[in-house]
Amino acid sequence: MSIKKLIVLTTALSSLSLAAQAEEVTLMSWGGAYATSQIEGYNKPYTAETGVTVNMVDADNPATPVKAMVEAKNVTIDIADVEYADAVRMCDEGLLETIDHSALPAAPDGTPAAEDFLPGALTDCGVANIVFSTVFAYDTTKFPTAPTGIADFFDTEKFPGKRGMRKGAKANLEMALMADGVPAAEVYATLDTPEGVDRAFAKLDTIKADTIWWEAGAQPPQLLADGEVAMTTAYNGRIFAAAVNEGKPFQVIWDGQVYEYDMFVIPKGTPNLEAAKKYLAYATGTKPLAEQAKWISYGPARKSSGEFVGLFNDGKTEMAPHMPTAAANLTNALASSYEFWVDHDSELNERFNSWLAAN
Repeated sequence: MSIKKLIVLTTALSSLSLAAQAEEVTLMSWGGAYATSQIEGYNKPYTAETGVTVNMVDADNPATPVKAMVEAKNVTIDIADVEYADAVRMCDEGLLETIDHSALPAAPDGTPAAEDFLPGALTDCGVANIVFSTVFAYDTTKFPTAPTGIADFFDTEKFPGKRGMRKGAKANLEMALMADGVPAAEVYATLDTPEGVDRAFAKLDTIKADTIWWEAGAQPPQLLADGEVAMTTAYNGRIFAAAVNEGKPFQVIWDGQVYEYDMFVIPKGTPNLEAAKKYLAYATGTKPLAEQAKWISYGPARKSSGEFVGLFNDGKTEMAPHMPTAAANLTNALASSYEFWVDHDSELNERFNSWLAAN
């Protein structure tokens, strides 16, 4: 082969390689059953439709590595799934790309995305995909009398056994106050005072010695399955997945649930910005959000998705009763306040860590 032909071939191969590299996006999410729902609901259909490969990367809390990547100017992912307060905070800090809501697909009936998403689901740098909830769940084989409310989670005399809780202040403080008799509507006003914070930690004190702390969403159902805890706080979809997919004897208690959005964000400096925008627009369309909800019991963030959800992927389990937003599950529920956590996350987690380390 002549040198000239070799150069031409090498150039062509190099161009093909660069094109192949561009035809992929990387999503950082929370792993486990949740990541599976995204793979089945978004990624596989997107690849089938566009030919673009979607890579998945797991993290216990994607906001932490995203912040580190952007600050180090070494961003290796294109999309991240983060909690609402983190999306707002990182946007304020300039760590995320802004998102043009007009580029998001309309509902099937033509309703613009800005009107179709649930209230608050669109922010400057984020697009909500799900409504999820922190609940508590228990192993039905452990108690002859079933717990019925959030106060029972803190009652180790009536309901003996270890407890599992997420290692952090968020949701734990709110649930502690509701267990202590604070109405859901008054939780954040109470937490906004030093006395209210003291009250929440005092309630946590009552089960501290009996608590195993978890960090990843896949851990609570595993703690229940292994018999390490009799009750645990958890993301509602993880318990649903363990009960329905694996036949585990787990029951969710909705009383005292703390529900919120998860958001898709694009880290500043992503290597595939345009590809990231295209994936985000597809994944937050009406039908992909409905498809994800067939794999895990998190509510879609678009109004128009509801009619397309129907049954779980087993073809027999109705999903609607298992959603955080089902009317029966909202009797004593609390919408997480992203405004509160944007303002108080650092100080309350610092206090939580100090409290945890103290004897």
